[in-house]
Amino acid sequence: MEALVLDPSLYTVKAILILDNDGDRLFAKYYDDTYPSVKEQKAFEKNIFNKTHRTDSEIALLEGLTVVYKSSIDLYFYVIGSSHENELMLMAVLTCLFDSLSQMLRKNVEKRALLENMEGLFLAVDEIVDGGVILESDPQQVVHRVAVRGDDVPLTEQTVSQVLQSAKEQIKWSLLR
Repeated sequence: MEALVLDPSLYTVKAILILDNDGDRLFAKYYDDTYPSVKEQKAFEKNIFNKTHRTDSEIALLEGLTVVYKSSIDLYFYVIGSSHENELMLMAVLTCLFDSLSQMLRKNVEKRALLENMEGLFLAVDEIVDGGVILESDPQQVVHRVAVRGDDVPLTEQTVSQVLQSAKEQIKWSLLR
């Protein structure tokens, strides 16, 4: 029996998806060309939703891919990797994403709250995975970095209270130095 030896790769994640309870796409980020067209991506998303939305398990093998998933109220979160990928690594990404969003949305992880805070979702996903490479698995770090990036709003778009808060923080840091 010949053992299959794969070269190690940092490119762990093939896609991150968030679907609503009808199987419609709310967020999708594909990191390779397994499904190059939007039509193929949507067909895959419908297939994955149909196979997973009625089950209580957390992992599935589908179309030669490893899929870890989690549901919350009216959302389904998916992290997809190759069939040779370590499920625990994919689950760490899923858990980090879900916990980060839970903190950012104040434990209100539902469709309406997510749609109102899509910019935070985009920033969080970019902090966790870049080009399929896992960068972060600690939700506290992700939330902190997203909050810091959210503070970089141009002065003309800030409210008076945001400007005052920013000034207070700058004074505090200068006194601590």
